[in-house]
Amino acid sequence: MTSASPPTATIPTEKKRRQIRSRSERRLQLIHATIRCIAQHGLSATTMQLVTREAGLSLGIANLHFQSKENLLAETLRHVTKEYNDGLLAILIPESGTSQASLADTLERLLDFQLSHGVTQRQKMAVWFAYYGEASARPVYQKICSSSDRLSMQKVEELFAAVINEGHYQDRDPQQLATGYLALIDGLWLNLLIAPRVLTKARSKGLARAYLQQAFPKHLS
Repeated sequence: MTSASPPTATIPTEKKRRQIRSRSERRLQLIHATIRCIAQHGLSATTMQLVTREAGLSLGIANLHFQSKENLLAETLRHVTKEYNDGLLAILIPESGTSQASLADTLERLLDFQLSHGVTQRQKMAVWFAYYGEASARPVYQKICSSSDRLSMQKVEELFAAVINEGHYQDRDPQQLATGYLALIDGLWLNLLIAPRVLTKARSKGLARAYLQQAFPKHLS
């Protein structure tokens, strides 16, 4: 009677899964360390040495995952923009099978999200504006930032168009309103970063709400 073969075939697969998970975690660890370094030292002063020291990892590991500082910085920008866009799309494009919020509720949720702690955290905003400041001189940053801006503009304009249609605001232009609203939000974010004691988050939210109330009085009281 022959003995059963040991289940060796499953071991490499499980080991590979652990390795993949570990690589993903290390990449994220380095990206989070990069965010902290940019917020503290600025974009140009952030080096691979600073990032690896902040992350508690070796320079060799950073080079293995990103090959260069420029790749690491580009991936960090992609991470930050994706995080914001995922939150935005979760509000503006609900998953199938979930209950559809009213347009008035969607406007409220959009406002809450864009001035939430997760978005207006000083560290995140410092990183966001650091990249935008370099975008004109760095094509890769410009491409990532422009793509994110286009997505925000498109989805907010679509929401405003639906609100205009529902509320019969015949004299409203959704593109114009979306452009003005997003410009206002950008300005509020910048002021929250530079002078948070002068323009508090509560006051910022009040200003953004006033803009939406004036545009859509039937939907926001």
